Amino acid sequence: MNVLDWCTVCNSLLDEEDLFCSNCGKSAERRAEQCVPTTQLMTHHFQCAGCGASMSYDATAKTLRCPYCGSERLEKKDDIRAIQAQRVIPFRFDQAAAQATLRQWLGRGFWRPSDLASAATIANISGVYVPYWVFSADVHTYWTADSSVTPPGARADWYPVTGENRSSYSGLLVGASSVLSPQETEAICPFDLGAAVDASSVDLDNAIVEQFTVPRKYARPLARRGLEHSEERTCAERYLPRSHRNLKANIRIEQLRSEPILFPVWVMAYRYRDDLYRILINGQTGTISGDAPFSKFKAFMVGSFVILAALVIVILFALANR
Repeated sequence: MNVLDWCTVCNSLLDEEDLFCSNCGKSAERRAEQCVPTTQLMTHHFQCAGCGASMSYDATAKTLRCPYCGSERLEKKDDIRAIQAQRVIPFRFDQAAAQATLRQWLGRGFWRPSDLASAATIANISGVYVPYWVFSADVHTYWTADSSVTPPGARADWYPVTGENRSSYSGLLVGASSVLSPQETEAICPFDLGAAVDASSVDLDNAIVEQFTVPRKYARPLARRGLEHSEERTCAERYLPRSHRNLKANIRIEQLRSEPILFPVWVMAYRYRDDLYRILINGQTGTISGDAPFSKFKAFMVGSFVILAALVIVILFALANR
C-alpha cells in the first residue's frame, strides 16, 4: 500500500519529495494515511520519435501510428511504472459519429473554403484516453478593488473597497499530456465527471492511453492559477458593480486535493489540398476544437466589395456637392 501525506496546517496533499508544503509554505510535517496504489505497470509502451508522445497501445494492434502527429516511428520501451488513473470517462461517441461531427464542423464558418467539407480527406483518426488532473479546494480570499459606486459627498470617480470571500471549488481540470497544449486541453472542456467510472471497469489494455507525463507537483501551480482567476470572477460578480478596476485577489487555499482521470478524446487529422490539420473532439460531449484553412478568395472578394462600396460613396458625395 502507498501512503498519502497531508500538510498538518492547511491539510493539502504533499508529494513524497516535498520538503515544504507548496500551498502554505509550512515545513512538511506529515499526517499519513494509507491509500490504494497510485502507480501501475504499463506494458505495450511506446514513445513517438516524431512528437515524443508516451503511449500505451492496443495489445492487438498490428500497425502502430502516433495519433497526434501520424508518425509510424514508434520506439518500443521497457515496461514502466506510471501514474495510475483512478477513474475513466468512457467514450460516448464512436468513430462514425466523430467523423460526422467533423464534417459538420468543416461546413461552418464564412471564411472557410466553400468546398472544405467535401474536399477534405481524413488522414488519421484515433480514440485516445488523455490524462488530466482534477483538482478541488476550499479558498479564503481577501480582495481589493476600485469601485465606480462612491459614497455621498465623495468627489472622486473611483472609491477603494475591500472584502473577503469563501468558496469551494471542484472539477478544476489541468491537462497532463506531453503533446497537447493547455489551450488545446481547455478548448474541448468541459467533461461530465459524474459519468466517470472506476478505471478497473474499462479495458485499457486494448485501448490507446497517453501516460501522465505532467506530475502532480507541476500541475499544482496551474491549478492555483485557475483558482485565482475563478476567485477574481466570483468576487467581481458577488460584490462589485459592473464598472470597477484594479481588482486584486489574495487567496489562501485549503484542502487542496487532486485525482488522476483519463478523458476520452478523438484525435483526428484531415488533409485539404496539400496541408494537414489536427482536430480534437471531446469523446463524451462532441465539443470540437482545431484548425481550419482560411479562404483567400473570399477575403479578396470581401475586400474588393468594401473598396468598391467606398468608391461609390465618394463619387456620390462628390456629385452631391457639385
